[in-house]
Amino acid sequence: MTINCKGQLIDLSTPKVMGILNLTPDSFYDGGKYKNDNEILSQVYMMLKNDATFVDVGAYSSRPNAEHISETEELNRLLPVVDLIVKTFPEIIISTDTFRSHIAKKSVEHGSALINDISAGQLDTNMMQTVANLNVPYVMMHMKGTPQNMTKQANYKDLLKEILLYFSERIAEAKHLGLKDIIVDPGFGFAKNVTQNFELLKHLEHLKRLELPLLVGLSRKSMIYKTLEHSAQDALNGTTVLNTIALQKGASILRVHDVKEANEAIKLISQLNV
Repeated sequence: MTINCKGQLIDLSTPKVMGILNLTPDSFYDGGKYKNDNEILSQVYMMLKNDATFVDVGAYSSRPNAEHISETEELNRLLPVVDLIVKTFPEIIISTDTFRSHIAKKSVEHGSALINDISAGQLDTNMMQTVANLNVPYVMMHMKGTPQNMTKQANYKDLLKEILLYFSERIAEAKHLGLKDIIVDPGFGFAKNVTQNFELLKHLEHLKRLELPLLVGLSRKSMIYKTLEHSAQDALNGTTVLNTIALQKGASILRVHDVKEANEAIKLISQLNV
């Protein structure tokens, strides 16, 4: 199972790591952490040194109840950093985390290699066609509502069945529009409470019936630190535990804040298949 990133085929039969670079002041864990070019480049360097395959750059916070920002502000936060990273690390594979089609187009023009959309095209109806025209891989995530109201949308009769139906419909639309490399993300923490998140993780292997790569983003999320009764800052060990379970259930990409630890989990799990 491969995806084509700027002419480079990435084999996802062995799980890969996507490092998170948040350029927002209000992200739940690392908001406002990178205040200048040196701090940004230092973080990207460490992710690449620790074998991140992708670096996911986001300029719009999607945490619950996040502040809505304009397209102009998102562009102003994003593009200078994409330019900086591509200039410094020409071989890097950048993923742009955005639900806006214009942002997706501009970011790819500046060097991004794939688009990571929290809404699977539901918050911008031009997104899927734009990505198809750009001919880059597309991560589609399951969510309901918007970051501003999704906590009120966590109502399901059958969580897994509804998620599978959602993806079946969104994948059919994407393929109809000509999208080739599609990755699915079940959206831990997006319109799902703690109990629902653990139910989803428990049955994660069922998403493999979609026959597409599976991206999992559990890193330092509230399902970990609320269960353990501490904070996101103390949730690395819990993240590694849940990432390990996700790998055993078929995750192809781990989206994480802590690249080194995620790759260690992948290497250890791989020994079970030797």
